[in-house]
Amino acid sequence: MFLISGGRRAVLGVTGAALLAISLAGCGEKESSTEQPGAGPTVTAAADSALAAKVPDAVKADGVLKVGTDSTYAPAEFLDADGKTVVGFDIELFNAVAQKLGLKAEYESAPFDSILPGVDSGKYEVGVSSFTINAERMKTVNMVSYFSAGTQWATKAGNPAKVDSENACGKKIAVQVGTVQLDDITARSKKCTDAGKPAITIDQYQAQSDATAAVVSGKDDAMLADSPVGAYAVKQSNGQLELLGDIYESAPYGYAVKKDQAAFAEVLKEAVAAVIADGTYETALKKWGVEGGAITTPALNPTS
Repeated sequence: MFLISGGRRAVLGVTGAALLAISLAGCGEKESSTEQPGAGPTVTAAADSALAAKVPDAVKADGVLKVGTDSTYAPAEFLDADGKTVVGFDIELFNAVAQKLGLKAEYESAPFDSILPGVDSGKYEVGVSSFTINAERMKTVNMVSYFSAGTQWATKAGNPAKVDSENACGKKIAVQVGTVQLDDITARSKKCTDAGKPAITIDQYQAQSDATAAVVSGKDDAMLADSPVGAYAVKQSNGQLELLGDIYESAPYGYAVKKDQAAFAEVLKEAVAAVIADGTYETALKKWGVEGGAITTPALNPTS
């Protein structure tokens, strides 16, 4: 995961979850009767006046944090059934972090690869979109760790294309544009061709939901995605998809803040620590079924 990039989607106002549901309905699958991730009361956090006082005046002046997010990456960030409201564990957790600082987060949906440039330019005060922290990103933004995820492969149930995640030469693999998974599969394809084997056909999608749908339909043989995203897609598929291999190259997700806003990044780190300490963090992650990615100590611009 310490390559260049992370992952995301939303086509014609249809959410990632809805798009997958449409493709499943076309295959005659029954809906799951189990409670869906994210069900239950909204998780909130009480403001901490001491932390709120540390927020730079320019940031807290309007009481709002303008956040850029790619709202197509269920269960992290995606559009609710109304096609407008951004939901997900990333969103619910960051809302609590903002509340701890006495602020309100307002989200603007944007293509994944445009968010960090938007933070750098000042268009967004924070980028919240499952960004894997790596050295390349920290050249242009500050990053505050809050979660840990790895990469996971997924295929159609039964793996009819006989995909081997360690030797996918000649296979058709779906990934989202701008993600660490794209870097990963590109490097794997080069190993194939260097060894005289067929290259991997890499199908890139602007939306992760499109990549998932391509595997469901059989257009692609398998996909790579962040581990919580792959697991969520498999669960939502009602048996049409399955995970392949183990989670690997786990690394932290980070909130992105403009490089010259180090003081704000530091207080954001303290706010993450505060929601961990008061239990809000654990509650939010459990609500979405992603507690396996919990961290105990947030860090500003971690090196590993």
